Amino acid sequence: MTGRLIGVGLGPGDPELMSVRADRLVRRAATVAYFRKAGRAGRARTLIDGLLRDDVEEIAMEYPITTEIAVEDPAYNAALSAFYEEVAADLRARIEDGEEIMVPCEGDPFFYGSFMHLYTRLKDHVPVDVVPGITGMSAAWTASGAPITWGDDVLSVVMATLPEDALARTFAETDALVVMKIGRNMDKVRRALRQAGKFDRAWLVECAAMAEQCVMPLAEAEGRRVPYFSIVLVHGQGRRP
Repeated sequence: MTGRLIGVGLGPGDPELMSVRADRLVRRAATVAYFRKAGRAGRARTLIDGLLRDDVEEIAMEYPITTEIAVEDPAYNAALSAFYEEVAADLRARIEDGEEIMVPCEGDPFFYGSFMHLYTRLKDHVPVDVVPGITGMSAAWTASGAPITWGDDVLSVVMATLPEDALARTFAETDALVVMKIGRNMDKVRRALRQAGKFDRAWLVECAAMAEQCVMPLAEAEGRRVPYFSIVLVHGQGRRP
């Protein structure tokens, strides 16, 4: 089989933070498949705008509309599962016909990304390559101007979609924090950080390594409506020489 699927990590948003290998694969791709919401260009596609061949074939994989379904509702997972099955089947057929398909991914393909759902459905049937990328959280703590961990610090990456009591418990038990998927959960994250005694040390980083990057102490962001690409950080204070 000559066809294959390639998941390419683009990094956090700055083109200069894309790896040499990722840049080469993007520029040579004959077929590119990317995820997007209906009516949107898609962040991954936007990041490679101007890098693609003039004759590239584009496959837009548009998410089903699930915003009216609660995340905990089984119907939400069912809708996404059916979507991933459908697009994976389409890509598999193309690859089995000898096509090489590049899937651009924000950050790293194996870190909370949609590409993972293609990977698990296709890896046992067609050749699949994965190119790692710099994660958004790495760009975020770099933008904050301070190391995220020292010495024996334990770093926890936590989804803000968890229940508030689970957030507060995890926040209290760890040394350094990266909180993702903030969105509508910001007030819950604030309350959990206060319960854990870490609110005053928390930082908000919006759109790390992108043109619209903004960094501030979380205490200065009361009432602020944050964009999708936002991360809350609490830096570790562990052992150091």
